[in-house]
Amino acid sequence: MERIVIVGAGQAAQSLAAKLRALGHAGPITLIGEEPVPPYQRPPLSKAYLLGEMERERLYLRPESWYDEQDIALLTGTPVTAIDRAARTVAASGREIPYDRLALTTGAVPRRLPAAIGGDLAGVYTVRTLADVDAMAPEFAAGRRVLIVGGGYIGLEAAAVARKKGLEVTLVEAAPRILARVACTETAAWFAALHRAHGVDLREGVTLERLTGEAGRVTGAALAGGETVTADFVIVGIGVVPDTRLAEAAGLAIDNGIAVGEFCRASDPLIWAAGDCASFPWRGRRVRLESVGNAIDMGEAAAANMLGQSTPYVAKPWFWSDQYDVKLQIAGLSTGYDRVVTRGDPEAGQGAPVSFWYYAGAELLAVDAINDPRAYMVGKRLIEAGKSPHPEAVADTGTELKALL
Repeated sequence: MERIVIVGAGQAAQSLAAKLRALGHAGPITLIGEEPVPPYQRPPLSKAYLLGEMERERLYLRPESWYDEQDIALLTGTPVTAIDRAARTVAASGREIPYDRLALTTGAVPRRLPAAIGGDLAGVYTVRTLADVDAMAPEFAAGRRVLIVGGGYIGLEAAAVARKKGLEVTLVEAAPRILARVACTETAAWFAALHRAHGVDLREGVTLERLTGEAGRVTGAALAGGETVTADFVIVGIGVVPDTRLAEAAGLAIDNGIAVGEFCRASDPLIWAAGDCASFPWRGRRVRLESVGNAIDMGEAAAANMLGQSTPYVAKPWFWSDQYDVKLQIAGLSTGYDRVVTRGDPEAGQGAPVSFWYYAGAELLAVDAINDPRAYMVGKRLIEAGKSPHPEAVADTGTELKALL
């Protein structure tokens, strides 16, 4: 009958709470979220929801009635301001909520442009929460001009939505190419060509000096080299940072997120962490994964270990991105690759399947599969099994994908 409190109400939190009940925990569960809505899916925010193709209620991971049915106290619109580890309480909206075991699923927060360069002007948005997207949605009217700062997946997805809705889009990326931190040159070049073919004014290796505005609202930007661009609004997609504020103030160990061990336990034996906010040991190094799959699997692993199991969390990284009518599926982590093998013809056009396979020496690390679900599934199975097909067999489209297994 131990009291379990979960701070943060995203995908990891919902998965953790559901798993606690599924594993038979009969004690009180309190799930506390800062946002005024129940846990919801974030990936559709920058795609189907922003396009108007998905209703708000369809974003919810479970209907609100589910929490009552599961006897889970869901506190929405309730910011947690402090953790008292000695008293075993969390402070939230003037209340002290006691716990016997605590889970932190606080997620991540978007990086913002400094106020000194115009980041605080009206009409400057980030894409992280339902409120963020609701606030920017009225801006998406055909013929308007949007400036997107950052060529990661969030920026590219926002660009695709804007073009589909008839906006003029300028995207600036300070690095020499888009997707510089997360994908190989081949994948980046494929998506740069895709966006340019759809009319995006995509500028790589271009630094934003400052946003310009009138009467407190953004009107454009000054770029390095003296060039200026006009914009009716701006979307900033320059990455996120793990939300470790509560954990740090409580004195927990921090290492690119809340540092947890193989059982998702933080440096306090009564506290666990899962999802975007947590870093964990993986193949001899410490990693933090920002993905739905990791949030679900890590949340469920944390739940099991909170109830006394000793089940190491073994991550199986996978990601995806939808842009226009293109689906990118990623299996594995490409960090440390020294060679990329291409399967298919990158010049064959938007609808043709192509995949890029990352190797470190003879070891297969990751696969970027574009409109190629078979390559993704085979690559994912190979990586999870620790198998590495010969690069020449991968590159030869005459080789059946199943044969690689």
